[in-house]
Amino acid sequence: MTAWDTHQPKIAGKTTLRSASYYISMSDHAGTHIDAPKHFDPTPGALSVDQMPLEDFYTEAICLDLSHVELKASISVGEMEDALAKSGEEIKDGDTVLLYMAFNKRVSTEDTRWQHDFPGLALESVHWLADKGCKIFGVEAISPAPEGELNFQAHNACGERGITHMEGLDNLEAVVGKGRFTFMRCR
Repeated sequence: MTAWDTHQPKIAGKTTLRSASYYISMSDHAGTHIDAPKHFDPTPGALSVDQMPLEDFYTEAICLDLSHVELKASISVGEMEDALAKSGEEIKDGDTVLLYMAFNKRVSTEDTRWQHDFPGLALESVHWLADKGCKIFGVEAISPAPEGELNFQAHNACGERGITHMEGLDNLEAVVGKGRFTFMRCR
């Protein structure tokens, strides 16, 4: 999947399998992935994904329904609080919080709007999640906040608050409204 214009294009062709080695090239920042602290935290010692504690990748989780938000919208703390209240759950220390915005249902990855028109968190909502004890949050889009300066601020806030996020999630409709569940993400 070529997720961004600057990524290398997909290359496919007919291959005969033999006893040989193959060239593999891929971006570590495409498709479903976790933004390691090193991605947005310029301080020496910021962790790469392989340095993050394994227990950060196996947590309890909830999925909040924010499917009503408009494309390009910034999700406010009030909207986050409403979604949390409607879920009947609470955010516990160390939780993963998945944010279902129905983005993948509304915009295909083949549509150029997929790279630019995604909704996401307002800066104060990133801080709200950290204040609640969320360790990692996840979004369907390619970034945690709407495109532009707000997106950089949201990434920086993650670094300041010692949390991170996942991007490019899919099929969150399967877990939204299902209560608490155990979540294990790939590292």
